Amino acid sequence: MPSGLVALLDDIAGITKLAAASLDDIGGAAAKAGTKAVGVVVDDTAVTPRYVVGLSPQRELPIIAKIAVGSLRNKLLILLPLALLLSAFASWAITPLLMVGGAYLCFEGAEKVIEVISGKSHDDDEDAPTDPESLEKSKVSGAVRTDLILSAEIMAIALGEVSDTPILTQGIILALVGIGITIGVYGVVGLIVKMDDIGLHLAQRRSTAVQAVGRGLVTGMPILMRALAIIGTAAMIWVGGGILVHGLEVLGFGWPAHTIHDVAEALGHASGPIGPIIAWIVTATASGLFGLAIGAAIALILHRFKH
Repeated sequence: MPSGLVALLDDIAGITKLAAASLDDIGGAAAKAGTKAVGVVVDDTAVTPRYVVGLSPQRELPIIAKIAVGSLRNKLLILLPLALLLSAFASWAITPLLMVGGAYLCFEGAEKVIEVISGKSHDDDEDAPTDPESLEKSKVSGAVRTDLILSAEIMAIALGEVSDTPILTQGIILALVGIGITIGVYGVVGLIVKMDDIGLHLAQRRSTAVQAVGRGLVTGMPILMRALAIIGTAAMIWVGGGILVHGLEVLGFGWPAHTIHDVAEALGHASGPIGPIIAWIVTATASGLFGLAIGAAIALILHRFKH
């Protein structure tokens, strides 16, 4: 009897270790899949604060909360089931769909670069409602629609990283990625939109040091927003270009990927101790330039077609 109990406890310990290892694997895969979507995440963080511009400061956080709920609904109720169906019945389509999404990222990034160069914006909304309630609803619905596109890219990139795992594991990982990224993005967005209020509050305190911090926050917020916009655009183009380069290699057109790899490796070897850093910079830059070229071509074609 004691030996039977010992064997049972040993089995339970083995199962526990296996479950812990599985959780570690799922956590690691979720972290890796989320990291791959960094370009879209940064852009999502950079884009969202503009939806509360012009609204009452008291409504900023409630509006961000509504957008976050809409984002979770997009990821978990719409995109997650579609991703699992795609993985189960049309896994061959994952790479082409990723490339379509990558091309879209390149197009969006190139559009922003073209807007900066030309000084013309394509996002001006002249027919926006004027009463506060309708304006808030319009802002939230517009943000959720934009989030659907960005969330689709996040889920597609994550799916591409875990497509060789069992379907249940895919579902868990995609759900973790969706929830984690949503909490992270909209938590940071909420902090960003209230940072100037925090700065004003600190600037009114008695301590000279605290006042200096508060004034620094108020002065630094416009700089941070501009930096986020630039980083977000660069990340979109870099990630989109990388997706296209990798997708072409998977589909049998490997010369862009091979050329970038050979140049990065050669420059890395020539750079001594900092070789890996140089190789990464070269790879990211080349992928970004490739993505910018593709995105600019798509933008020019669409603009010509529109006109």
